[in-house]
Amino acid sequence: MAGTLFSAQSLYIGMEVLIAVASVVGNVLVVWAVKINKSLRDTTFCFIVSLALADIAVGALVIPLAITISIGLQTHFYSCLLVACTVLVLTQSSILALLAIAIDRYLRVKIPTRYRRVVTRRRAGLAVVICWTVAFIVGLTPMLGWNNLRRLQQNGSISSDLVITCQFENVISMDYMVYFNFFGWVLPPLLFMLALYAEIFYMIHKQLNNKKITANHTEPNRYYDKELNLAKSLVLVLFLFAVSWLPLHIINCITLFCPECQKPIVLLYIAILLTHGNSAVNPIVYAFRIKRFRSAFRKIWQQYVCCKETPGLDFQPSDRKEMPILVPHQITPVDTSQMEDLKCHLAQQQELSPQSQEDQKTETPQ
Repeated sequence: MAGTLFSAQSLYIGMEVLIAVASVVGNVLVVWAVKINKSLRDTTFCFIVSLALADIAVGALVIPLAITISIGLQTHFYSCLLVACTVLVLTQSSILALLAIAIDRYLRVKIPTRYRRVVTRRRAGLAVVICWTVAFIVGLTPMLGWNNLRRLQQNGSISSDLVITCQFENVISMDYMVYFNFFGWVLPPLLFMLALYAEIFYMIHKQLNNKKITANHTEPNRYYDKELNLAKSLVLVLFLFAVSWLPLHIINCITLFCPECQKPIVLLYIAILLTHGNSAVNPIVYAFRIKRFRSAFRKIWQQYVCCKETPGLDFQPSDRKEMPILVPHQITPVDTSQMEDLKCHLAQQQELSPQSQEDQKTETPQ
C-alpha cells in the first residue's frame, strides 16, 4: 500500500513538472505573439493576455507550491493558507477573464456598428483591473477569517505555535469552497457564459441565414464567419476550463456533504492535475484554432529558435473593425443626363490652352 502511494505521488510530481514547463512556455508564447502581431492587439486578446498571465503564474508559482504541499511539509498555518489562497486568486482571475471575453464577443455580435465606440481599449483595461481586483477579494477571503483555524484549535489538531501539515483541506473551509466559491463565483459565471455563447451562435446563424445578406453582400458574411470561428475557439477554451475544474469542485462537495465517504488519493491527484493542466492547453487551442496566433508562433519559432530570417507578419485588420454598414436603397444609378454633362465638361477642359491648364493646376493642385 505504501509503495503504491509512493509511486502515485512520484508520478503526480513528474506530471506536475511537465505541466508547469508547458504552461509557462506556452503562455509566454501567447503574450509574445500578441506583442509582435499588431492584428492581435484587440480588446478580446487583451483579456486573453490576462488569462495567459494567470496561467503563467500557475506554472511558475502554484505548481511548485502544490508539489511542496503534496510531500506533507510542516509549515505555519497562515503560510499554508496563503499558498492555498494564491491558487484561489489565480483560478478566480481565469474565470473572470473568460467571462470578460464572453461579454466582449457578445457585444461584438450584438452591436457591431457601435462596438468600437462602446468597447474602447481604456474600458477593456479597466475591465481587466476590475477582474483581478475581484479575484483577489474572493481568493483572499479565507485570510480574513473564513478558514479552519478555529476548528483545528477546538479539535486539538494544531499546536500552540500554529504549525501544521500543509494540505489544502486542512486550512481551507469546505463551507467557503462549496457555498461561497463554487456556488457563488464559479458555477454562476460558467452558466452565464454558456447562455451568452448560445445567444452569440443564435445571432450569428440568424444573420448568416438572412437571405438579403447572403444573396447580395459578401462583406457581412465574411464578418460573421470570422466571428463564428473565433466564438467556436473561445467556447472550446471555456469547455476545457469547465471539464478541468468541475471534478475538483465535485470532490469538494462530496467532502462537505458526505464526510464519511472515502476519496481515493489517486482520484484526488487526477483532479488536481486536470486543474493545473488547463493552464497548458489554452496555447494549444490558440495555435490550432486561430490563424493569427499560429502565424505568430511560427514566426517566433523560425526567427528566435531556428535563427532564420523571416518576413514580417502580414497585417490583418483587427477584429475591432466595425461591420460595414450597407444601405442598398441609398445606392442610386447615375443619370444619363449627368453623364452627358460630365462628357461636355471634360471636352471643354481639353480645349483649354496650356497656360490655362497650368494656372488651373496651380490653383487646384492634385
